[in-house]
Amino acid sequence: MAENPIKKKGLGRGLSHLFGEAEASYRVSTPEAPAATQAPATAGGSTLPVTYLRPGRFQPRRHFDEALLDELASSIRQHGLLQPILVRPIAGEADAYEIIAGERRWRAAQRAALHDVPVIVQSLSDTQALEIALVENLQRQDLSALEEAEGYKRLMDEFGHSHSELGALVSKSRSHVANMLRLLALPDGVKAMMQSGELSAGHARALLTAPDPETLAREVTGRSLSVRETERMANASKDMRKPSAKPVATPPSAKPKHADLLALERDMTERLGLRVSIDAHGSSGTLSISYKTMDQLDDVLAKLSRK
Repeated sequence: MAENPIKKKGLGRGLSHLFGEAEASYRVSTPEAPAATQAPATAGGSTLPVTYLRPGRFQPRRHFDEALLDELASSIRQHGLLQPILVRPIAGEADAYEIIAGERRWRAAQRAALHDVPVIVQSLSDTQALEIALVENLQRQDLSALEEAEGYKRLMDEFGHSHSELGALVSKSRSHVANMLRLLALPDGVKAMMQSGELSAGHARALLTAPDPETLAREVTGRSLSVRETERMANASKDMRKPSAKPVATPPSAKPKHADLLALERDMTERLGLRVSIDAHGSSGTLSISYKTMDQLDDVLAKLSRK
């Protein structure tokens, strides 16, 4: 599918916030950089050889999907590169420009065997370049959840943006920004599973408050659990760690539970997603299932009533 030019809502909104209103030719200006350094002009605008461009230092994207690059390259071969690449001159190097926004288009243009690409050349500071690169990528839909979260964190750490300000910059809600940032608190093992695609962002969020997210994450992927099932298992694991509100003193003569009985309790807790307790008294005993909401009770009854 052909690449669309910058839209007013979304990316255009973010760049206009940083640059001021962009002109129809996509040339932009800022108070800090009033005069753009122009590349050689052609009938279609400014262009540069693809070999003059270098990947940006502030690129938040760590993974470029090969299939999507091939798809974009095919579109470029058919329609050309419709949206210019934003670059800045590299100090001390002749005919060298750092990509600020548009590295994916540049990579696809090379695959499409383009010699020259349309560009906007701006003299930008490191601060401007970083903010533009982050905002431009965050407003696109193909960043991974972790790349998105790390982009938000850099904008907060290096520019002092609040959650609300970040939401306005990238057209997202404040709660969306806050929820994405919470993913950075997960253990490295869980993050690696997210990055590889084994674990979705929804599953990861369900594990945030679990006592041992990494162990539960392996179980989630091994059993192909849904997000709702993951939430239940995470809640059950928290309940098992909580001390009883009214601890009951164990009689001195009481014997500890048999290992097989404890294993059965754990297995049933995981299967039902609710805390299960078994007390044996010879050949008889008591089975207890703890629930907090009527939905949990309905779910257990539904499972028990299945043939």
